[in-house]
Amino acid sequence: MLISLTVNDRRYSLEVDPSMRLVDLLRDVLGFTSVKEGCSEGECGACTVLLDGRAVTSCTIMAFQADGSEILTVEGLESLGELEPIEKAFIENDAVQCGFCTPGMIMSVRALLSKNRKPSEEEAKRAIEGNLCRCTGYVPIIRAIMDAAERMG
Repeated sequence: MLISLTVNDRRYSLEVDPSMRLVDLLRDVLGFTSVKEGCSEGECGACTVLLDGRAVTSCTIMAFQADGSEILTVEGLESLGELEPIEKAFIENDAVQCGFCTPGMIMSVRALLSKNRKPSEEEAKRAIEGNLCRCTGYVPIIRAIMDAAERMG
């Protein structure tokens, strides 16, 4: 089936198998390797992307369901060679360790901060509750979210 979608401000028209998941389209066909597959069930959050501004687990969405949508991955955050404030905050607050969960975590934070520039610590925790991290213990991640919110004003 033929679908059209925009990924990181670039328009694509592609023929996809009806059984193809969005994670496979983004990672294997289009080459957006920040989109990781961890659990294949939407439980770990490693494949989180923004679909029309909402944080979604791309392993639970069929590619054809994204027809006509706008998708943002971590690769689309960079602007003129600069890291986004969320990415800088993650690095500077040691919220990045093995890095596997980081892209999905950053996309969940991006969704939060696009709607709420001054989240409480509780709201920050809720925003990432669908993202599992096995390395950091979440303390540096929460610190990074609050730092990013401050940087973004």
